[in-house]
Amino acid sequence: MAAGRSLPGWAVGLSIFGTYVSSISFLANPGKSFGDNWNPFVFSLSLPIAALVATRWFVPFYRRRQSVSAYEHLEQRFGVWARLYAAICYMLTQLARMGTILYLVALAIAPLTGWDIRAIIIGTGGLVILYTLLGGIEAVIWTDVVQSVVLTAGMLVAAVVLVFGMPEGPWQLISIAADNNKFSLGSFGGDLSKSTFWVVLIYGLFINLQNFGIDQSYVQRYQTASSDAAAKRSVWIGALLYLPISAILFFIGTALFAFYAAQPDLAENLERIADPNAPGRTIIKADAVFPAFIASQLPVGLKGLLIAAVLAAAMSSVDSSLNCCATLTLTDFFKRFFPKHSGERISMRVLHISTLAWGILGTAAALAMIRVKSALDVWWNLAGIFSGGMLGLFLLGFISRKAKNPAAIIGVVAGVTLILWATVSQLIIWPEALAAIRNPLHANLTIVAGTLTIFLVGIVVSRVWREARMTND
Repeated sequence: MAAGRSLPGWAVGLSIFGTYVSSISFLANPGKSFGDNWNPFVFSLSLPIAALVATRWFVPFYRRRQSVSAYEHLEQRFGVWARLYAAICYMLTQLARMGTILYLVALAIAPLTGWDIRAIIIGTGGLVILYTLLGGIEAVIWTDVVQSVVLTAGMLVAAVVLVFGMPEGPWQLISIAADNNKFSLGSFGGDLSKSTFWVVLIYGLFINLQNFGIDQSYVQRYQTASSDAAAKRSVWIGALLYLPISAILFFIGTALFAFYAAQPDLAENLERIADPNAPGRTIIKADAVFPAFIASQLPVGLKGLLIAAVLAAAMSSVDSSLNCCATLTLTDFFKRFFPKHSGERISMRVLHISTLAWGILGTAAALAMIRVKSALDVWWNLAGIFSGGMLGLFLLGFISRKAKNPAAIIGVVAGVTLILWATVSQLIIWPEALAAIRNPLHANLTIVAGTLTIFLVGIVVSRVWREARMTND
């Protein structure tokens, strides 16, 4: 689970980068810029800020503790409930992530093979489960290194082909994209109910702080590095590599829009779905455009490279999620509650069984995502909900040394309550009679509100608790 703490920082950094560039990024990011603009790219702009915080405080904190679990310290700080709360939130988040990734991989492969998308999801899920069962975190990291090279090569090839594949040359691409406002980063206004530049930037900062600060996938990688300096270097490598690569992915989506706008006859064969804003009309399914381009416009050799890149992006993320969920099942649940039965042989059996179980659940989640409009939107919403504001609990324990168990419990209850209200009140099941108290904020701000509520309520309750005790004394 920690690879003997012997791996070089560059390898761990490429593994972190590979985890970021899952098929969610590889397929959904181009789909998003094809259907809209570069607004989601603002998410990536928050990475250097989060990396700076991580290397200054988070990495040294976890390296000192040398615990494989990212949540063991929460039990020591607030009690076993805090550890279980964070672990369960993480597992639910990874379940949604695995489902999104496997779905997008099937979406890419289906046009090339003619196979049923459900069969591809089940087959791919089974292969990833088997691959993860055969190796630990060391195998995950070294395969991530190779996969990162393959997926980067695939992106660059796709971008070059699109630029020079325009009927009137590269400037036609820029002209069409500019005329349709495709390079926009979103509104700079202060409307928090829409996906503005500031909403996405704030969302990205909180998600990336959560990734580097309390995500098992990253914390476990810190422990695999050979030194503290190597662990910090890995964070910077992962963050700074993803920034330009994500820009290339959004450029691919914009280039696809220009490519099909310049040749509308080619767009007639693209997959379409019902337009939710105009009953009776259909729109191009944005997530399916890049796979369709690979299938119909690339020659055999390049087509194979792009499909290898898609699979590499998926494998480098799903195997990590399975390994980490299995690790938490063992360390935070089995060993915590059955310490007398956690010998080497039984522990390995628990790891194998839990890897299989989480793989099956992730595959089932992928089957449930087949009819979504935008996988990126679904993933962002689910990540904000399932993460449950656990960053707030971590920050409360990390920053406020005086906050005790009662303050943490009240903070989490308040935060989770707010998250549930913010989520449910934006669904169609919310009664019209309660429209006045519907959540006015954009869905991406759910995690922000939850995190700040847990942290601030915990601070206030802690201070009131101390003052009350001092008065009684």
